[in-house]
Amino acid sequence: MINTCRRCGAYVVEKRIDPAGPYAICPACGEQHRFRQLPLLLVCGPSGGGKTTTLYSLLGRMTAVVLLEGDLLWRDPFNSPDDNYRDFFDTWLRLAKNINQAGRPVVLFNAGAIPPNIESCAERRYFSESHYLALVCDDDVLAARLRARPTWRASGDETFITAQITFNQWLRTEGPLADPAVTLLDTTTAAEAETATAVASWIRRIVETA
Repeated sequence: MINTCRRCGAYVVEKRIDPAGPYAICPACGEQHRFRQLPLLLVCGPSGGGKTTTLYSLLGRMTAVVLLEGDLLWRDPFNSPDDNYRDFFDTWLRLAKNINQAGRPVVLFNAGAIPPNIESCAERRYFSESHYLALVCDDDVLAARLRARPTWRASGDETFITAQITFNQWLRTEGPLADPAVTLLDTTTAAEAETATAVASWIRRIVETA
């Protein structure tokens, strides 16, 4: 949908967007395809920050948006850090764009859903705005959460823990300076219900003013 031109059949991701419609304009024949251009909401953060727990808490409680877990689509071929996991995130944005056509914004929960990985994607043009929320916490608390996980999750490896702490620190220092800025939510001492309520409020503020 949208990427395939209804008139000439050309498949083009990088169409010009005319906000007046909004229209996606085919570069091959000039066909204007009207579509819904909704905001994209992204909840990121290190493993252990609280993303999955919060997502489970919100499922069934919010019907104005579609809540999705980013790892659902993850496959080894997507593991391409050299290009900021471009295929992975373009695939997610393509899916979210199509869901938008039913009139509901998507909230994607994924560790790496940060501005450097999202804003350069070709599919980003089909969203009116992108909003980022990072769930972060104190480094020692993050390490303790990861070590306390079941063995099968393989989260207790010290190399993995160090990588998550590094990412946590990056979000806390660089996230607010990114473009767009990443809003931080500290989950260090917050109960699960408190974090879920804060994330739900963040979502509602964006959706209600879109």
